[in-house]
Amino acid sequence: MSSFRTLDDLPDDLHGKRVLVRVDFNVPMHEGSVSDDTRLRAAVPTIAELSDRGAIVLLLSHIGRPKGHSRPDLSTALVVRPLHLITGRPVRFVEDCQGPEAERAISTMTAGSIGMLENTRFHLGEEKNDPDLARGIAALGDYYVDDAFSAAHRAHASTEGITHFLPSFAGRAMEAELKALEAALGHPERPVAAVVGGAKVSSKLAVLGHLVGKVDHLIIGGGMANTFLAARGVSVGKSLCEHDLVGEAEAIFARAEAANCTIHLPYDVVVAGGARPNCRGADAGRQPGVGSGRRRHGRSAQSREGDTRIQLRFDRRRRLPRMDGRANPARSGRA
Repeated sequence: MSSFRTLDDLPDDLHGKRVLVRVDFNVPMHEGSVSDDTRLRAAVPTIAELSDRGAIVLLLSHIGRPKGHSRPDLSTALVVRPLHLITGRPVRFVEDCQGPEAERAISTMTAGSIGMLENTRFHLGEEKNDPDLARGIAALGDYYVDDAFSAAHRAHASTEGITHFLPSFAGRAMEAELKALEAALGHPERPVAAVVGGAKVSSKLAVLGHLVGKVDHLIIGGGMANTFLAARGVSVGKSLCEHDLVGEAEAIFARAEAANCTIHLPYDVVVAGGARPNCRGADAGRQPGVGSGRRRHGRSAQSREGDTRIQLRFDRRRRLPRMDGRANPARSGRA
């Protein structure tokens, strides 16, 4: 892994300097309140260190998929109070992430203060990595720090474009993740397994293609598993599935086969009639698929109870999970 600059490489004197920090505060919400503050807490070491060193800390993040529209239910204003309670420090909300309004608000901030800028995805150019938007965001700061490892695979204006306009550094959370990756993928003790989840395959194609050449076992869960199951001919009903990427999933299977990497997929699931809160579900067990009107929601109770010793069965020839409950004499793997 190539070397990278960290907070240790910033100037010792940051008094009054504006540091734009990309965090991932795309946190779960329930009725307008943060229901899981794990990502907020992960960013505290970087925020606190920069603030203690006298920097004006300006936080950048997206929430949800507003697609260029301002939406109060996806405003980063919703995380200001929770972040204040976690850090024990005042956090000011800035109503834009670029432009004159943001500049006016930031100009009144003093050394050591913290500002939460508005959702970067309220600008259509964010996901398009628009250089004009990246330049506009960069104009607010003197330095850029990326502490959003979970968003680093996206080439967006606030994650990649901005680095062309400001000196850039890794935050403490990003530094820890990169060092862990180096330990796991650089010169690891084998066998090595990687567990990948999330809703979409499309945002992680490059990562998955890279991992199959590095690890011995790739365990895929979450919504993206549906795309890989569909590529193996398994019916996923109305579950979240990127059917247009089945070909890409097949290509990843082929790359894994060539690299002697085993891809593991769920072999039993919980299904329900929709994705509504408190929607009743049922264990599908190891059935061959999900009914056309049903959605896959996760692993069944039988699978969850086996977390301490996950056992997955596969058809070696097709890399297809067994769903009939019988051990596969050709291949029985444990991860």
